[in-house]
Amino acid sequence: MLLGIDVSTTASKALLLDPDGRVRGVGSAPHRLSTPRPLWSEQDPEDWWQATCAAIQSVLRSTGTAGSAIQAIGLSGQMHGLVLLDSAGSVIRPAILWNDQRASAECHMIRERIGFSRLVGISGNDAFPGFSAPKLLWVRHHEPENYRRVAQVLLPKDYIRYRLTGHFATDRAGAGGTLLLDLHTRDWSADLLSALDIPAEWLPPTHEGPDITGTTHTDAARHAGLGVGIPVVAGAGDQAAQAVGVGSVHPGTAALTIGTSGVVFAPTDHPVSDAQGRIHAFPHAVPDRWHVMGVMLSAAGSLQWYRDTLAQGVDFDALLVEAASAPAGYCVAGCDGLTFLPYLSGERTPHADPHARGAFTGMTLAHGRGHLTRAVLEGVAFGLKDNLDLLTASGVPRPDSLRASGGAMQSAFWRQMLADILETPLIPVEANEAAALGAALLAGPAGGAWNDVSKAAAHIVQTGPPIEPRNGHNLPEALQRFRRLYPALRDA
Repeated sequence: MLLGIDVSTTASKALLLDPDGRVRGVGSAPHRLSTPRPLWSEQDPEDWWQATCAAIQSVLRSTGTAGSAIQAIGLSGQMHGLVLLDSAGSVIRPAILWNDQRASAECHMIRERIGFSRLVGISGNDAFPGFSAPKLLWVRHHEPENYRRVAQVLLPKDYIRYRLTGHFATDRAGAGGTLLLDLHTRDWSADLLSALDIPAEWLPPTHEGPDITGTTHTDAARHAGLGVGIPVVAGAGDQAAQAVGVGSVHPGTAALTIGTSGVVFAPTDHPVSDAQGRIHAFPHAVPDRWHVMGVMLSAAGSLQWYRDTLAQGVDFDALLVEAASAPAGYCVAGCDGLTFLPYLSGERTPHADPHARGAFTGMTLAHGRGHLTRAVLEGVAFGLKDNLDLLTASGVPRPDSLRASGGAMQSAFWRQMLADILETPLIPVEANEAAALGAALLAGPAGGAWNDVSKAAAHIVQTGPPIEPRNGHNLPEALQRFRRLYPALRDA
């Protein structure tokens, strides 16, 4: 058996995969989220560890599997989070998460100190507040007493690795999201570390996703219900692991994921980046592969916010039924000007702006709840269209289709809308917990299940019939209206 662990924002998940590629079961345990100030987002790493142990015990119990039957473990998790340990290996302060926006001033400082073109040339990325390096500099500037105690800097899943094995290590896909990795050498950049005055010894060694980084020790085995000495591989940050879990490994197999955030992901066989830094460029989870991706911060999160705030007491299915009966904003027959900007948490792509804000525009007395719901869904789809167009503008060939996963794929109405607006066929992937599945696939070589992760993913990942885009839409007009709104409203 192979075990894939995904330390996401909302929960720790443990997925059990047998050598034939069948998912035997999934365990999950929730995380608590703290927002002590506006734009802040934190979690206690101890909660991750307790939830991970609970998720592992749950899947072992539900499948009747002994912990000693696990042959290898792969790790995935939320990217960019900042975990700080002291010299005794104790957590110094709560982890600062990927969606935390406090470090915008530090991003400006990084650009000024390194130079924008040089920064993008080395790392493949602009400085975003969600990345790890700006957050580390924020701690230096605002919490000097904590900064003086720092001995080790980790990503969230790598803290779980430390608790499982006692070793410090990270994967190269996840390390790319710190803004401290050289995209071309796939290792820490001495130039960036020197320019930002960050000690190299604070950072763990980097590894390719299938590399073994340690084995489970006695204390971890006792708490998690595992055997002692199980290999733990590097794994990957959640987006690269999810790409493995949906079979998006080779160039041409692009992917679309709609969870709380939305991601358009394209593998490449060489480093690709955007000169203006509008997209993310990282190593992939497998050797000799890279990827580019566009990330919008509030995709299905926009619908969750809308339901919880403006449509309280109405379940999602009922809202989608109402939305389906409202005229389409992008349809020739129903172009009525109601538009939603999904920038509820700031934005990354295409607007690197932590202070971007959401908005409804064009409302009239004729609009009801169904129109508002539909506008939210369309606004998310337009944001993803921006992401896809930026990826192709950076030099990535436009994909013939997108492997699609996430909560939005459960709605036939929303997935058809996405295919229409993206003007690209969607291939639904029949994979629950794709990031945990990708982590388990990356553990396969260490467990002796297979030698080639890419071939294993191609064999194991199951896809459904394609969702073809429909004709007869007035996309250019609706899309241009959407794209004019952010610059028009930004200064207000």
